[in-house]
Amino acid sequence: MLMESKSFLLIRRQVAQSPLFHDVPQVLLDELLHEFRYEYWRRKAIPSKGSCAQYFYLLLSGRLEVVHTHPETGRSVTLYLLQPGDGFDVIVLLDGEPHDMALLSDTDVEVLAVPIDTMRQWIWNHPEINRNLMPYLARRMREQEEMTANIALYDTVSRLSRLILKHATLNRDYRGDDSEAHRSHLVNGFSDEMLARMIGSVRQVVNKHLQLWQRSGFLKKQRNSLEIKDLRAIERVARDFLDSLKKSA
Repeated sequence: MLMESKSFLLIRRQVAQSPLFHDVPQVLLDELLHEFRYEYWRRKAIPSKGSCAQYFYLLLSGRLEVVHTHPETGRSVTLYLLQPGDGFDVIVLLDGEPHDMALLSDTDVEVLAVPIDTMRQWIWNHPEINRNLMPYLARRMREQEEMTANIALYDTVSRLSRLILKHATLNRDYRGDDSEAHRSHLVNGFSDEMLARMIGSVRQVVNKHLQLWQRSGFLKKQRNSLEIKDLRAIERVARDFLDSLKKSA
């Protein structure tokens, strides 16, 4: 059951915006919500992967990385970056097999938990959820394709620039000339280590490239935040590697 301290109406609104539960009739959604359990996870107390083999989770707030780590070298790569509305572990939900991954978060998170078997029954019994699951899985598969292609086909600088472009958002705190506001972007909440995991590299390499771009005036580096000063320069870096490949072909 949902915690009384968390507004049921607020949770309903959050869940209704999830790609897995949008367009589900309100009567059915309310019925399903009563099967969920609300959980609040502290940043340093994220459950182990064993919990994900028993429960399906829906992320309400915060951000989670699904990470795979090499047992000998300790190097990690981010498989997915989960945002509010995302569900996990979808792999276990589909095949029931153990999934070699871990969860990381740099913030506290709120989730809803329901037993894996219950979620499977919902998928079978409610076409609305089944219809939502298919495009959701397709999006995840495309993300995996993109990550595999980036690691295999692009150098580290290009992967980093493409990642920054993907997550850059307009800087709402911009206080300069209005005509230049569209040029000011931020990448928030990504540490050097997190950026490295997301492109299959290491923190030292990522930090080196970011420091070089800062000296070149492309961006301003702050703690867990990048202020993009020259978005077109970052775009050129992402594009130049492809141009060099075409010339060498």
